[in-house]
Amino acid sequence: MTFVSSFASPAASRALPDQAVIWRVVKTYGHDEGLSCTFRQWQATHSHCRFLHGYALAFRFSFATAALDDRGWCIDFGGLKPLRAWLHEMFDHTLLAASDDPHLAALRALEAQGLVQLRVLPAIGCEAFAAHAYSWTSDFLARETGQRVWLESVAVSEHAGNTATFTPGTREP
Repeated sequence: MTFVSSFASPAASRALPDQAVIWRVVKTYGHDEGLSCTFRQWQATHSHCRFLHGYALAFRFSFATAALDDRGWCIDFGGLKPLRAWLHEMFDHTLLAASDDPHLAALRALEAQGLVQLRVLPAIGCEAFAAHAYSWTSDFLARETGQRVWLESVAVSEHAGNTATFTPGTREP
């Protein structure tokens, strides 16, 4: 027995003839995912953020496509296991440091002693983490979907009060 849904026809008929239909889905990895990392923002000399501190980060990925796959999906959420593994590799019980941190050598010494799992990034903070996750995930999507699916944005939260979103190619007035 074949089930035929009528959801696609009304949506398609509501689109203007010269408009493309875009499907959007969101995948989240919440604060309970265990992405607990430590970092410092050494340039925040006016703030306690210059000290080592940590959060259980949360990530929100917004995906989009103009063409659903043969199952009628934008993206197979089960196919995002490599993304989850990468998030854990980068942010689970790790120490994140900026490549220009003046104390990077001391942090590398902690790693050499087996005291930390150091990850060095060009910049540190939710904004930088969102941009880094965007870059990795965009490359992953291009390989896995042949660019059928694209990443619209990545949001990273330290907690419910602080979130940064990276959306490329957009400019707010």
